[in-house]
Amino acid sequence: MANMQAWRIHAFGDLETLQRETLERPVPGADEVLVAVKATSINPVDYKTRRGEFPPIETDDLPVILGRDIAGVVEAVGAAADGFAHGQRVYGMPGFERGTYATHVLMKPSELAVLPAHMDMSGAGAVPLAALTAWQGLFDHGGLKKTGEHVLIHGAAGGVGHLAIQFAKVRGARVTATGRAADRDFLHGLHADRVIDTDAQDFTDMGADVDLVFDLLGGDVQKKSWQVLKQGGRMISTLEEPDADAAREKGAKAARYMAEPNGSQLAEIADLIAAGRVHVAVDRSFPFAELDAAHRRLEEAHVQGKVIVTIDDEDEG
Repeated sequence: MANMQAWRIHAFGDLETLQRETLERPVPGADEVLVAVKATSINPVDYKTRRGEFPPIETDDLPVILGRDIAGVVEAVGAAADGFAHGQRVYGMPGFERGTYATHVLMKPSELAVLPAHMDMSGAGAVPLAALTAWQGLFDHGGLKKTGEHVLIHGAAGGVGHLAIQFAKVRGARVTATGRAADRDFLHGLHADRVIDTDAQDFTDMGADVDLVFDLLGGDVQKKSWQVLKQGGRMISTLEEPDADAAREKGAKAARYMAEPNGSQLAEIADLIAAGRVHVAVDRSFPFAELDAAHRRLEEAHVQGKVIVTIDDEDEG
């Protein structure tokens, strides 16, 4: 039986809980695709899970392989896994029961999309979770459809936020992005219509002019955001359930959500990236052997865009 390399945690805690191990390489079932991973990325949910701060993963679930993103090459295909073939370049986000800090990952066909020929593999590994979070937040939950709607994106310089700006602009929205002073040039470069430096400005000064608040920060920022939301607007958060009483007063839709795997949406997103309409910002790239350092980078630094991890053939041992 062939082996693979993976990073797992056997207990919750600091960076030392991440352990590189040799495991048995999985074999795809009838409805599964085995992908040889070439790139993955680090997301906030990864270090929160490592620290025991993400409720869906509990002590009884350990040990687990963390990670939510893959880009790679199809290595084997189950008999009923239609739409994919050996050697195809693909990317996707698996369900929580399968992590991506590994040289090989089992995927469902519905979780995968084929990469356009000229789309960079390592950059693609940065995309799935962040892009699906932004896409589903804006469009599925936020109902962003009409050209000219005003979207306020909090925490806009991160992995999810920088893609949300671009998706909203593609849809024809007017975008206000909040960030720190160091983020101003980065956010303007993503074509946000207005950038608010929260180190020096109070975003509530804009008045109640926002159709959709896309909240990636929670806490007091979310609470204050009711002041700028139009009557009948939408308050969508990845972190905290918005206040139900405030929503009733505004006649607003309010929701907290988690992104779900969706290969069809990833196919649309890949087309936008390949066409140059959306750009994936990479903060730093680390080799697979330094995945723990990649965790440290995202956890401790102020990151613009994504932190990625690349995997070479020699990592597969």
